[in-house]
Amino acid sequence: MSEREKTRLVAWGREMREVHDRLRAAHRVALDEAAAGRTPSASRDLLLFCHGFCTALDRHHRGEDALLFPAVAAEHPDLAEPLRKLEQDHAMIGHLVGALQADVTASADPDVLGRHLDGIGAIMESHFRFEERTLLGILDRLDLRAEVADVLGPL
Repeated sequence: MSEREKTRLVAWGREMREVHDRLRAAHRVALDEAAAGRTPSASRDLLLFCHGFCTALDRHHRGEDALLFPAVAAEHPDLAEPLRKLEQDHAMIGHLVGALQADVTASADPDVLGRHLDGIGAIMESHFRFEERTLLGILDRLDLRAEVADVLGPL
């Protein structure tokens, strides 16, 4: 195995941490915009930030469900239960994101949007920490040949 191939094999854990950090940062920006959302321009910015954050989080979870988790399960069948829990988290977060998007589209009060973002943030952080504890060491050895954006989202 060449050094480049070895580097690619250990990059998945690092890539996941980096994507999680970018999603955390996008969430903080959306929260800040919700807190400042009492002016018309801030409300427009909030819509953009919430939409961008929601889209990025959804694509991240879809990529994990479609590509990453099956690859992990193939090499580590003993992780079936934690992977199932992570997929359930994705479904729950997806439901919460859908409710946020509906309220953003309906131009809900920034306080309502802030509460949505608080709830999503709490569950998202718990999910990310569990996912990182469960998978990072395994991802460093995972032989998955795919584009990072397809597996972990475009962020």
